[in-house]
Amino acid sequence: MPLSWNEIRDRALTFSREWSTECSEDAEAKSFWDGFFNVFGITRRRVASFETPVKRDTGTGFIDLLWKGVMLVEHKSRGKDLDRAARQAFDYFPGLKERDLPRYVLVSDFARFRLYDLDSNEQHNFTLADLSKNIKLFGFIAGYQTRSFGQQDPVNIQAAEKLGKFHDLLRNSGYDGHPLEVLLVRVLFCLFAEDTALFERCLFQDYLEQRTAEDGSDLGMHLAKLFQVLDTPAERRSTALDEQLATFPYVNGQLFSEALPISDCTRQMRDALLDCCALDWSRISPAIFGSLFQSIMDTTARRNLGAHYTSETNILKLIHPLFLDGLWAEFHKVKRSRNQLFEFLKKLSTLTFFDPACGCGNFLVIAYRELRLLELEVLRHVRQHDQLMLDIFQLIGVNVDQFHGIEIEEWPARIAEVAIWLTD
Repeated sequence: MPLSWNEIRDRALTFSREWSTECSEDAEAKSFWDGFFNVFGITRRRVASFETPVKRDTGTGFIDLLWKGVMLVEHKSRGKDLDRAARQAFDYFPGLKERDLPRYVLVSDFARFRLYDLDSNEQHNFTLADLSKNIKLFGFIAGYQTRSFGQQDPVNIQAAEKLGKFHDLLRNSGYDGHPLEVLLVRVLFCLFAEDTALFERCLFQDYLEQRTAEDGSDLGMHLAKLFQVLDTPAERRSTALDEQLATFPYVNGQLFSEALPISDCTRQMRDALLDCCALDWSRISPAIFGSLFQSIMDTTARRNLGAHYTSETNILKLIHPLFLDGLWAEFHKVKRSRNQLFEFLKKLSTLTFFDPACGCGNFLVIAYRELRLLELEVLRHVRQHDQLMLDIFQLIGVNVDQFHGIEIEEWPARIAEVAIWLTD
């Protein structure tokens, strides 16, 4: 779980004071960036490397700090030209693999920061003294993300294309049918889990990069082992288990319980899966998993992602008059009464939702999310009535067991299960 913003701001103030007089790039730059990541509760060496070599027209260059696929840092001594530092940073781009290209470029001279967001085409300039005031610009380091739910979001389309390529390579090798469907659902879960704090940041990607051979020959074996670990509670795991595998949490339920045939993999398959890892899956709503997965399994659907997808906007148009508007109206009537708020909380936890033709669960996922958002607003008002309540979250009652659906096809049902778990 990410640190609270209050904690991060306090750490940022301490960091700013500690480094207010430093000026030498060579002497202390690495310690500076280790401390910078620690502001967000992140160990730098877990996600980013110093002095990454990159081929350039003039020879081999070395990136001061690279978090693959996320952020590139170019650091200079105090008072140096940040424009020149930025040009140097962008000059590294042609030498990077596509999956390693960062979304953010950060240049600094200890006293000043300049952050480029390449997705939004924004540039932010501020001083070290004002780091705490600008700290939310770095929410992506701590694990805070703004999700995009648009059905035609470029990230959604990239996800379909990249995971679709992995699917096609496996299928063309003869790995097909039920085992392929289950394997892809599991991979989809892992991709989403490491970008939404269900796993440690980059845990799945690091395991693939660091434990599998570059030619992909042992990828299938390592995936099978990982799935076995995810299905095993921590107390039942071997004490001799690889330390990286031991870091993965136990995933309750049946998603990883079935033993699958081990796939024979190639360099192209490994590269395709690592390309999938490079995407920011936290920007993809679980509500579109069904459409996304259909496009992965069907190359025709992949070219028309969204053409037959019931958008989130349209689902909300349906469920608002169906039950949401009434529940919100009831909440506004009782929100000034502590006792009535408690009764309303109980009511929310006893409601049952059923979709007799749920497909991939789009309606159930959004209905569950919206009910949880309403419950959180109720809890916020309960807290206003009772400031001494120690743990307001003990009152959470809405859960996935209130949501039910029927689907006769296996893979849509699997996707519905995974989507609602991830929403939870």
